[in-house]
Amino acid sequence: MINFGKSGLRLALAVGFVLATATATASPALAAGPTLSGPIQVGGSPFAIAVDPLTSAVYTANSAGNSVTVIDGRTKRVTATIPVGRQPEGVAVNTATDTVYVTSIRDNTVSVINGRTNKVTATIPVGNGPVGVAVNSATNTVYVTVAGGNSLFVINGRTNTVTTTIKVGSSPAEVAVNPVTNTVYVANFGSVSMSVINGRTNTVTTTIQDIEFPDEIAVDSTTNTVYVPDDIGRLLVISGATNTRTATIQVGHELNGVAVNPLTSTIYVTGELDNTVYLLNTHTNKVTSTFTVGNNLPFAIAVNPLTATAYVTNRANNTVSLITN
Repeated sequence: MINFGKSGLRLALAVGFVLATATATASPALAAGPTLSGPIQVGGSPFAIAVDPLTSAVYTANSAGNSVTVIDGRTKRVTATIPVGRQPEGVAVNTATDTVYVTSIRDNTVSVINGRTNKVTATIPVGNGPVGVAVNSATNTVYVTVAGGNSLFVINGRTNTVTTTIKVGSSPAEVAVNPVTNTVYVANFGSVSMSVINGRTNTVTTTIQDIEFPDEIAVDSTTNTVYVPDDIGRLLVISGATNTRTATIQVGHELNGVAVNPLTSTIYVTGELDNTVYLLNTHTNKVTSTFTVGNNLPFAIAVNPLTATAYVTNRANNTVSLITN
């Protein structure tokens, strides 16, 4: 068994490698089947969520609370509440630098948070209406979708400065990154499409059409597969190698959040209208489990692959539910 060490593990996670130690940790949990736990109380209207697998810290962007709630994934307790800009709607983690990025749509800013101290260290001005945010930990690059200008802002994580802007489709929502291929994906809610961007050249290489009001995106970098839930209850499976749809899975009704755990071959999708979280197998593209979280409007979802735990924000009652498999 290879011993990467902590710094090596950070780099391995950043570029999407699957570690034998993580697989061994996750495998025993599979036999017991997935379980639902929580909820954990967080701030007002948690809109987005992110996880740092190496520290087990979970971060929720509380849209109505102008704050970020920090949860210790080991103890399942809230450890900090961090004030940020007005109406935060996106959150992402750089696992290599232990840095958290939060978009605030009303302030047109990105807050930079030190994950060790839980303090805001910088505020980066961006365009009108920043929504989604994603990080390529391998290149220390931050990507922010800005709805007002139909743009993707590219930020240097070392200097906290905007280096370029890229025109994408109308009303861009979330953004995701494949660090292995250095490819960026933007869900264009208004133009029912997804932009595919070369992270090295910062150019749009293709636009995938006919995605019904996409909002969220998840990438499995180990298989180079992209998962996009749409507004009519379908989960679209897209090959990152060919940028073509390989499967269309009818899941539920209006779908929102999506996350993937490559170590357990599990996709998680939230259905806001039916208050349900769906678990699918990446090999069969079939629903394997469902969890009802009450009338709580499950929205965003993030997963810690090392603990096989998914975290779901419930906007109606300001909580986070946990699904472990």
